[in-house]
Amino acid sequence: MPPRMQGKRVIVIGGSSGIGFAVAQGALADGAEVVIGSSHTDKVERATARLGGKASGATVDVRDEMSVAAFFNRAGAFDHLVFTAGDWGGFRAPRATAELDLASAGDLFTVRFWGAVSAMKHALGGIASDGSITVTNGVVAHRPRKGAPLSTAMAGAIEHLVRGMAVDLAPIRVNVVCPGLVLTEAWSGTPQAERDERLRRMVSHQPLARAADPHEIAEAYLHLMCASYTTGQVLIVDGGRTLI
Repeated sequence: MPPRMQGKRVIVIGGSSGIGFAVAQGALADGAEVVIGSSHTDKVERATARLGGKASGATVDVRDEMSVAAFFNRAGAFDHLVFTAGDWGGFRAPRATAELDLASAGDLFTVRFWGAVSAMKHALGGIASDGSITVTNGVVAHRPRKGAPLSTAMAGAIEHLVRGMAVDLAPIRVNVVCPGLVLTEAWSGTPQAERDERLRRMVSHQPLARAADPHEIAEAYLHLMCASYTTGQVLIVDGGRTLI
């Protein structure tokens, strides 16, 4: 049986690390040609080197629409777009509603929401009519936590964006993956003992009481790229976190 993605071309924005890098690895293993987009040249170079030179890459700043447009102009024709770029900025830590800085609150939407919109807009010049776009969300959309109402709102907005785009861009398919707790490089700066204790507390009540490896989450993106009758859907991959 030939690889599922033989002859397909996949663009992964945010593909230099974490879930995006795992998606790039999986797509390559499945026969696809892969192009990585990331915000810094050194990140792109390190990622393509880790992939054995089998993928190409270019810089793109999803905060800047002109940069996004230039990236897709250079990219040419392709079949699938995966968007995993993310930046929670100063909103990672909980804060009371009374203490919100409304002047900067909109920054939370800059990368994950508006960056995704910009990528979808400019992807249209090169994406195949039977292609797909898969973006990224978080389980806070389904399991709000105290001190994070804006994160919940932003995550919910991404899911509604996907539903709208699935109708507007049809027959191009548009879906979203909603990961739970994932062991990406974002944890590398946390001391081992502290990390282990935090993770233990966070997953202790999950049906699958552990964090995910990025490759486990990447399987959801690979599935949606190949699931030719699936669009406008949210695929939650969270170890059962939203059940508790």
